[in-house]
Amino acid sequence: MAYNIPMNFDLTGKTAVVTGGGGVLCSGFSKTLAAAGAKVVVCDLRLEAAEAVAADIRDNGGDALAVEMNVLDKASVEAAKAIIDEKYGYVHILVNGAGGNNPKGSTSRDNLTPEEVAELDEKGVIDGIKTFFDLDPEGISFVFNLNFLGTLIPTQVFARDMAREGGTIINVSSMNAFRPLTRIPAYSGAKAAVSNFTQWLAVHFAPVGIRVNAIAPGFFLTEQNRTLLTNPDGSLTARADKIITHTPMNRFGVPADLDGTLLWLADDKFSAFVDGVVVPVDGGFAAYSGV
Repeated sequence: MAYNIPMNFDLTGKTAVVTGGGGVLCSGFSKTLAAAGAKVVVCDLRLEAAEAVAADIRDNGGDALAVEMNVLDKASVEAAKAIIDEKYGYVHILVNGAGGNNPKGSTSRDNLTPEEVAELDEKGVIDGIKTFFDLDPEGISFVFNLNFLGTLIPTQVFARDMAREGGTIINVSSMNAFRPLTRIPAYSGAKAAVSNFTQWLAVHFAPVGIRVNAIAPGFFLTEQNRTLLTNPDGSLTARADKIITHTPMNRFGVPADLDGTLLWLADDKFSAFVDGVVVPVDGGFAAYSGV
């Protein structure tokens, strides 16, 4: 018996919207979707960053449009959709990539020690150290809203049309959703919410033909976190060394490592029966117990 196994992802005729498309990972998503034939709308709060990505896609023969979008402002998302509707019409694929962390939602150290408790009891604060008790509720809210509401609001706006003809939504979660990292409780909690929301949406939208899944990247060395993970001489910081030690593949990810999972989830020929999953792309980090 001869088997015909398609080896090429083909998104020709599809329109894909990528939020946070001016960022490191999501600019890669945009270019990958375009390379597979999709018309790509690169959405970002920073229009200049979005336009740079869209221009690169067009320079390489793709079809792309840059649109300014604030994912926390429903009116902004609706205004962006109006531009997209006029240019491309129906949106088949939504990648909710906008997100991030903020120092106001992070502690300075991994653990609270008895010595710090004694100093807090004596002075009320510890100079130069942010403990759990110093976390800024506004910072926590910002991180949670950016990641969770920044996924919910674009979904509300774009899935209304998808509910008539079907579509695919791909959210961006994180390894933090599986195993919360030290120091960043706001980001870990927000990404856990994104994973849970992905499953909820998958069930809610299944009868109208919308598939909802998520990618959970592990640790990727980007320009945004380079100073946190590497020293000026290029060596790893103590925190980065812990990450590599707990990553069986013994390296950081690069944006291209996400391409296969992105295209698999986006292309109905390959993932038509995949719904409500959160796929780790982490070099084995989630599988390793540390011993």
